[in-house]
Amino acid sequence: MVKYVLFLLMWCGFIQAQQLNCTVTLNTQKVNNANQQVFKTLEAALNEFVNKTDWTGQTLSQKEKVDCSMFITISSYNSDQFTANIQVQFSRNIYNSSYSSPVLNLNDKDFNFNYTEFENLTYIPTSSDSNLVSVISFYCYIILGMDADTFVPMYGNKYYGEALNISNVAQQGGGKGWSQSDGPISRYTLINDLLSPTFNEIRLSIAQYYMGLDMMNLDQKKAKETIKGALMNLAKLNDTKPNSYLLRIFMDSNSDEIVSIFTGGPSITITDLVDSLNKTSPMNSSKWQLIKY
Repeated sequence: MVKYVLFLLMWCGFIQAQQLNCTVTLNTQKVNNANQQVFKTLEAALNEFVNKTDWTGQTLSQKEKVDCSMFITISSYNSDQFTANIQVQFSRNIYNSSYSSPVLNLNDKDFNFNYTEFENLTYIPTSSDSNLVSVISFYCYIILGMDADTFVPMYGNKYYGEALNISNVAQQGGGKGWSQSDGPISRYTLINDLLSPTFNEIRLSIAQYYMGLDMMNLDQKKAKETIKGALMNLAKLNDTKPNSYLLRIFMDSNSDEIVSIFTGGPSITITDLVDSLNKTSPMNSSKWQLIKY
């Protein structure tokens, strides 16, 4: 535990400096008859934009950056108008190991934008001129915030504040996904839930989950008990706030990992955990059945 506390303090010292090591990939299989050069130009421009924009104000070594990916599927393209969806994924390294734990695996289907080949992509906090820039910038700050939350509880707020500003400004552009009317699975819901005190306990439980993972190489049994406690608390929160978008994102991102954690290694009582997981995330019930106890 002492080692973990020292590790946590070390991370607190530079967590604000975390920036991105991101791979942006465009899938254009659905638009084979279109001019492919514009897609290549866009892909290169997005990679440069995400990885070279100064999101935090500090310069980092490569190993300090957050590894992530954005996979954009273009479903239609006409002149400068693009219809697409974007899959955003990232993971973070677990203390004293070579393992990276998934933190976010989200598919945003409301990603329509305009882009003219060779136009500059620049993040301007007060501008809603480019929905492309707004969506990408929004998820950059979501990634930074979620990464911070996994190390220090509630530490992502400064990044979520930037994402909220992007959301508020982008609403003026009328793009889908930024408004409350766009439903419970939207960028609007995501950022407002992340910053709502109503959902603080979910964020705290998720932080406890990653604390448990960081303890794995120190005391595996205690680590599993810590992770179990976090998951059991999430189940209780699901009873009062069912179908939370944050909880759904967490379960979709970490379901395979949860099965792996509780299959093998030091045994703990998990019958109650499996029951809770089935109630919290019934869509993953086939996975929970794989947990051996």
